[in-house]
Amino acid sequence: MKKKVAVVGGVAGGMSCAARIKRLDRDVEVVVFERGPDVSFANCGMPYYIGGVIRSRAAMAVQTPAGLSARYGLDIRTRHEVAAVDTAAKTVRVRALGSGEEFEEAYDALVLATGAEPLRLPVPGADLSHVHALNNLSDMDRIAEAAANAKTACIIGGGFIGLELAENLHARGLKITIVELMDQVLAPMDKEMTAPLLQELEIYGVDTRLGDSATAIEPGAVTLKSGARVDADLVCMCAGVKPRSALAAAAGIETGPRGHIVVDGRMRTSAPDVYAVGDAVQSRCTVSGEPVAIPLAGPANRQGRIAADVICGRDSEYIGIQGSSIVKVFDVAAGQTGLTEKRLKALGLPYRRAYLHPSQHAGYYPGAYPVDIKLLFSPEGKIYGVQATGAEGVDVVVDTIATAMRGGLTVYDLEELELAYSPQWGAAKHGVNMTGFVAANILRGDMDVVEPDAIPGDAFLLDVRKPEEAALGMIPGATVIPVDELSGRLDELPRDRAIAAYCGVGLRAYIACRLLTQAGFAAANINGGFTTWRAFNPPPAGQS
Repeated sequence: MKKKVAVVGGVAGGMSCAARIKRLDRDVEVVVFERGPDVSFANCGMPYYIGGVIRSRAAMAVQTPAGLSARYGLDIRTRHEVAAVDTAAKTVRVRALGSGEEFEEAYDALVLATGAEPLRLPVPGADLSHVHALNNLSDMDRIAEAAANAKTACIIGGGFIGLELAENLHARGLKITIVELMDQVLAPMDKEMTAPLLQELEIYGVDTRLGDSATAIEPGAVTLKSGARVDADLVCMCAGVKPRSALAAAAGIETGPRGHIVVDGRMRTSAPDVYAVGDAVQSRCTVSGEPVAIPLAGPANRQGRIAADVICGRDSEYIGIQGSSIVKVFDVAAGQTGLTEKRLKALGLPYRRAYLHPSQHAGYYPGAYPVDIKLLFSPEGKIYGVQATGAEGVDVVVDTIATAMRGGLTVYDLEELELAYSPQWGAAKHGVNMTGFVAANILRGDMDVVEPDAIPGDAFLLDVRKPEEAALGMIPGATVIPVDELSGRLDELPRDRAIAAYCGVGLRAYIACRLLTQAGFAAANINGGFTTWRAFNPPPAGQS
């Protein structure tokens, strides 16, 4: 008798699982129930179809139900909603959305890939026809159609989807307002690392309202808690997502504190022969070991593969998630992996941090741009996480350090990585190596640092840049002595005060501090230089 697997939901997790089961064992019967019309589509590409970057609507459907059925022998039933699960009888009750017919389907193994859905804020007017959320291809089509007839758009939420929609609706000529409840965009990152994103939004004329929220929506406008009123022919709800776990909870399957389905390393739920994958589940953070839920396509795919392996008798295990992600905001990218500083504080873990701003390739080769990097690490050198922003090279930094973290490498190992170099790519001292150098210098005591958001009030501030650089912006109260003049001007410095030195990004100040400490001064480098200090102390909007 053939083994039968029922999969509830398609896209990344569900279809990865279903297809792999058939690749591993063609004799297994696999039926996929999907309440929408599509089981495999490029959900991460939807904002770019709306913006016209992706022009082919057909390209958004990665695989069709007919194509998947022909290739793998899957029984795919779109527009079929699973209404209930009976884990004792090992059956699901299914409703055909077209006809309304209901029937029961038995299973030997069940995979829940129900995903997540956008939060609909309880705001008066949220149900109006010009208010949209982006979750599937039908939503994408509606937003694209609405954008064609709109001049203004209000995006509620400044996370990944909100930022991508802002860029793409701007590309269609709409005037954009982003309303974000927090005091920063892209909440998963630390605030100072999002400063370049705010600057980029300002450059492109996007009105970003931080620390504010929508209180009412009406045709053509959104009223904010601050009392402001912004024009909005189109409103997009991008305030986050919640797991679609009601089906599991109703079946008595264990869920976590935020409603996510609890699974073990083999993607098994608390019910026998029931598995769960994708955005609806919580899994283990590979860095802290705590349970987390991070909705990302890559982990959902891997979880689907693990569940398929286990169902087919293989001893596979999902080791967890570290949250590697990247987003594009006009001409700037922001990426991260691992733990942020605010998460480390919440967990009470001791940590150090290193800021640096190397170019993405050799500075003498045309087109060199800085990559702003923040590395978080333990006092012993364990890498906790990294965040980076920049025009190019962000993916290289994040992906390389994410790989190092999975391999258990330390900051000292980053110093020794042998990375590909040509002037067009990287540098002889690659930015990843430089990250290791700076972190290791801090831990070895070769460089004392002063944190840019905690400079002692009695410190003597020393700017070691050239006067023309300092004239463009400096820390108030600093004394300017260029690093190349420093050895001949030591008598201008106090020996009874701690010196906090800085340059643009930290390198010249490091050289200055080495000179000063060897001359008997108490000197420390301001971590990340003026660039990082400015991220903590941004000028008013409209000023550079």
